[in-house]
Amino acid sequence: MVQRPRGTRDFTPAAMKRRLALEHLLEDVAQRHGFSRVQTPVFESLELFTAKSGPGVINQLYAFQDKGERDLTLRPELTAPVMRMVAEEMRMDTKPLRLSYYGQCYRYEEFKTGRYREFFQYGVELIGASGPLAEAEVLALAVNMLHASGLEGWEIRIGHVGVLKDALTGLGLSNEVDATTGEPPIASAMRLLDKGDDAGLAELFTTHGLDAANAEPLRALASLEGGMETLGPARELLSSMDGVALDALDELETTLTALAALAPAPPSLAVDLTVARGLDYYTGMVFEVKVEELGGEGQVLGGGSYKLLHLFGLPDLDPCCGFGLGFDRVLLALEAQAEAAGREEAVPGEVDARPHIAIAPNKADHMPLLPLVASLRETGARVELLLSRKNYGRIIKWTEGIGASHLLVVKPEDLEAGTGRLINFKTGDRSDVELNAASVLDAL
Repeated sequence: MVQRPRGTRDFTPAAMKRRLALEHLLEDVAQRHGFSRVQTPVFESLELFTAKSGPGVINQLYAFQDKGERDLTLRPELTAPVMRMVAEEMRMDTKPLRLSYYGQCYRYEEFKTGRYREFFQYGVELIGASGPLAEAEVLALAVNMLHASGLEGWEIRIGHVGVLKDALTGLGLSNEVDATTGEPPIASAMRLLDKGDDAGLAELFTTHGLDAANAEPLRALASLEGGMETLGPARELLSSMDGVALDALDELETTLTALAALAPAPPSLAVDLTVARGLDYYTGMVFEVKVEELGGEGQVLGGGSYKLLHLFGLPDLDPCCGFGLGFDRVLLALEAQAEAAGREEAVPGEVDARPHIAIAPNKADHMPLLPLVASLRETGARVELLLSRKNYGRIIKWTEGIGASHLLVVKPEDLEAGTGRLINFKTGDRSDVELNAASVLDAL
């Protein structure tokens, strides 16, 4: 028997009900912030991702050649495809652009809980506006989405790549690609700082002929904990280092002040200037959201300011700001929290409040009931007509199996009388109703 590929999933109707509820919830919040949905192809030119993605992403690509010997890949993320689309299709559109998107992405990585080789990402991009206010708008959207989802106990960590890059340059690290590692020493240092790998950071400095003790201010920076109150100590540390532009800290403070006015306070907010993110095109403010329930796979959202459109001939639109939301991970966290709280509903609105009516002819002709089925559906009710002939016991079993809230049973003599028997499957109540939509709905 042919089975689905490893690292992929099938979604049953019950699973899709929950997933659609979350997708619609996120899109509703995005629209209230002025964002509009776009869509790009599942596969793109390989060059689109090798130009600016980090080595970790490049090594995980599902790359291939088509029959025309063109180098293609399944998309590993959605930001670069959206930028390509902007350059091709939306150059002349009114700026700034506020774009949202949702779809499958593909990375060949270790398959484990919370990580799949085919995964779903929701994201947004604010294009054609930059600075603290634009960054605050994107941050506020992320915060409002997570609040609307009902997710609890999450933490948002906010930093600034520009500050960190300037600090590392001042300490003597190069931004040129190292032949041994395949990435610039500055990028390696940022990654090690982000992971809290002090030993690896010291080794990196030594490898490049620098005193490992010079990394001490960076370790002190990484040890700072708290919200906006950490900006003061951070400024003091950075002032002791060469080549660090403190203007970025002032901009970050403005961003955080604007965020406080645009969105409710997150459960936990930490200013962390060592947040580096995984993709090399980030240049300014960066942020990540983590959830304790997911353990080591706790990151559910990440983004920031980046320069990418210059690769498509649109340098005037750089920097942009956006984020990607790990749809599957958010859902896992919501389900874990719902289970712990004993709630059936993991996503707000996933339980359909509309009546679900099963209509079953019991030895009666189907045709006279079709107008009733149509009229009930027009009112917004969910209606399923039994399409085959079954005895009463099988009708009851069928109704339970499809999860209907009500069953309307119609016998041949009922058709003649213009009535049927309506059964409420939640209460067990039974009542006779006329075979018209108004009578059925009144009896629900």
